Amino acid sequence: MHDYTKEDIMRMVSDNDVRFIRLQFTDIFGNLKNIAITTSQLEKALDNKCLFDGSSIEGSVRTEQSDMILKPDLNTFSLFPWKPAPNRVARLICDIYSPSGEAFGGSPGRYSKM
Repeated sequence: MHDYTKEDIMRMVSDNDVRFIRLQFTDIFGNLKNIAITTSQLEKALDNKCLFDGSSIEGSVRTEQSDMILKPDLNTFSLFPWKPAPNRVARLICDIYSPSGEAFGGSPGRYSKM
């Protein structure tokens, strides 16, 4: 298993000509979902400041509780091999949290860290 730091990921993105990063997570049904960001947004995501509308995910939260945060697991960083340079694509698997810092009940990461 890797033990990546934020700096490691920033360097790998730069060194490998990555253009997009897919922040991946699963919904409560186990379906893989993702939000694509550009490299200009990566530092914000690595600082756990990437908000998304959780009410748009089926089975997620009510509209009035829609702000959710994606917290990437840095050790899941991976380059997609089917998109060679230039403009490569990478991914990070994320856990979902509320803005108050509580783990979302439907996020698998909530149970793997207990």
